[in-house]
Amino acid sequence: MNVHDYLEAHKDAILRDVIEFASIPSISTDPQYQGEVARAARWVAQQLTAAGPLEVDIIETGGHPIVFAEWLGAPGKPTVLVYGHYDVQPPDPLEKWQTPPFSPTLRGDRLYARGVSDDKAPLLTTIKVAQAYFASEGRLPLNVKFLFEGEEEVGSPSLEGFIKEQAERLRADFVISADGAMWRADVPSLNVSTRGLAALEFSVFGPGKDLHSGRHGGGVANPLHAAARLIASLHDENGRVTVAGFYDDVEGLSLSERQAVTELPFDEAAYLAEVGSPTPYGEAGYTTLERQWHRPTLEVNGLWGGYQGEGSKTVIPSEAHAKITCRLVPRQDPKDIVQKLTRHLEAHQPEGVRLVVRVPEHSASAYRLPLEHPGLRAAQEVLRDLYGKEPLLVGVGGTVPVCETFQRHLKMDTVFFAFGVGDEDIHAPNEFFRVPRLHEGLGAWARLWERLGQDV
Repeated sequence: MNVHDYLEAHKDAILRDVIEFASIPSISTDPQYQGEVARAARWVAQQLTAAGPLEVDIIETGGHPIVFAEWLGAPGKPTVLVYGHYDVQPPDPLEKWQTPPFSPTLRGDRLYARGVSDDKAPLLTTIKVAQAYFASEGRLPLNVKFLFEGEEEVGSPSLEGFIKEQAERLRADFVISADGAMWRADVPSLNVSTRGLAALEFSVFGPGKDLHSGRHGGGVANPLHAAARLIASLHDENGRVTVAGFYDDVEGLSLSERQAVTELPFDEAAYLAEVGSPTPYGEAGYTTLERQWHRPTLEVNGLWGGYQGEGSKTVIPSEAHAKITCRLVPRQDPKDIVQKLTRHLEAHQPEGVRLVVRVPEHSASAYRLPLEHPGLRAAQEVLRDLYGKEPLLVGVGGTVPVCETFQRHLKMDTVFFAFGVGDEDIHAPNEFFRVPRLHEGLGAWARLWERLGQDV
């Protein structure tokens, strides 16, 4: 029995393990789930131990644990570091889920659960491929290290320190990320760029307590009005960010870059129908894909304050709050962007209120994979053979913080090799993973390791 026969024979058992894994509510951002995140780390470590003769370690950090494992029994062969994360986003709003987010449910060929696409099924795929190789051949075709973290969804605050402290232990020829997604379900693709991330939160304080809006309306400033004015000041009518210096370090798109995007089979009408938006919107002068992949953006992720219950409560709230994130492109420094955004808010602070700005710890720079990278070429060959189509090279509007961190500290590039799809509602209600993609991913990872093991 070869590795592919083993994977085929055990595909139902592997799916059951995915279901068990996805039932653990490993929500990294919420302290009340700290025990569940730790349970997920132990579960991953147990899976690695069961896979074969791997050296497995759960490493405590200042936050959630890192699970590390390695097998270095292929002297003279390349070494890859497999990256993934076992933490998930909160499932809110719960009322929009068709089934409970941590009770994985199969409907047709789709498995619905929070975190099943991002990143539990893809992560587990890599472990099961290792298990298949050990069971069928007694060894792996190359040297493999695994690094699975529990803080990706909160910006990986513990990971940079861990990478610096464990540099020699982590060193490899390059990283293969199980985190990510293909662009579309009907055509294979490989991600070659990600945007960076800068985050900021602000609060606006007015009166010392909520006030009757009839008695006090017209006498004091309303923090919600002030917050709305601040938010409205961040963009012009054409969708361009108005923060001074926001675009200073942004390089314009070259003709070849614009042509590469234009040649992609992107159906804007179908995209708008998928996301439920009547029209495209964003910075003028760029296409939707150019704005999503190659231009920086500023988005308000949350705005709240005052009464939000049923019915009416006529108050002037004492405070209002907002959360903002910026997606960045190469050469933009997250710290610099946060400073510029803070100065903008302070300069536009309305009278009668007090402004407090808080900067979360997590941030990340943008990342681009060299198109001539040997790991990328190997991945292209595997997908071409698997799907009978040339894989597209695409960008990602989101952020995978670890890519730039690996490059900066270890000079290691990251090749994305993920089998989720961008339409699987990650971070949203009713997240799902296509079960056929699980089987395709298992076979593809096995082929990729075999292909890389031939590069001596």
